[in-house]
Amino acid sequence: MTITRQEITIRNETIADASVITEVTIAAFKTMEISNHTEQFIIEALRSAKALTLSLVAEVDGRVVGHIAFSPVSISDGTQNWYGLGPVSVLPEYQRRGIGKALIQEGLSRLKDLNAQGCCLVGHPEYYRKLGFENVPELVHEGIPQEVFFALSFDGRFPQGHVTFHEGFQANGE
Repeated sequence: MTITRQEITIRNETIADASVITEVTIAAFKTMEISNHTEQFIIEALRSAKALTLSLVAEVDGRVVGHIAFSPVSISDGTQNWYGLGPVSVLPEYQRRGIGKALIQEGLSRLKDLNAQGCCLVGHPEYYRKLGFENVPELVHEGIPQEVFFALSFDGRFPQGHVTFHEGFQANGE
C-alpha cells in the first residue's frame, strides 16, 4: 500500500531526532546483504563534522519512519557544489510505500534550492535509474563498481574524474 504524499511529513532533522534516526537506520539496513551495517555511524560522523548539508526525516502519523542525508563530495576535476546522497533509510514495515522516493525527491529539490549542480550515490541500479540517476563513465568512485555508482546533474553537465565522499563515510563505530 502506497502512502500518499499528503500523509508523509518531510522536515529537517532536529537535535531530538538523532537517536530515532539511528534506530530507523539500523532497522532499515539490518537485513540488507550489501550493507556493512555502518550506516548509523556514517550519519553520526557526518553530523559531528557538520557535513550534513541536508538531513531530512519522514514522519507518518507523527512517527519518524525514514531519514535521508546529503553531504558534499569532492571531485578531482575541481567541480564544486556536488553532493552525495545517502544513507537513505525507511523502517522495514514502511518500505515499498513511496517514503524513500518522497525523501529523495524532496532532498533533491532542496539541493537545487541551494544552487547544487548535482548529486551522486551508490545504490540499486533499477531503483535509482527510475529517479533519473545514471551511470556516467567519466565519473568514478574508486573501489565502487561503475554499475552501482550513479549521478544526476541538475544543469545537464557532468563533471569528469574521481568522486570522494566525505571522510565520515569511513566511520565504522570504532
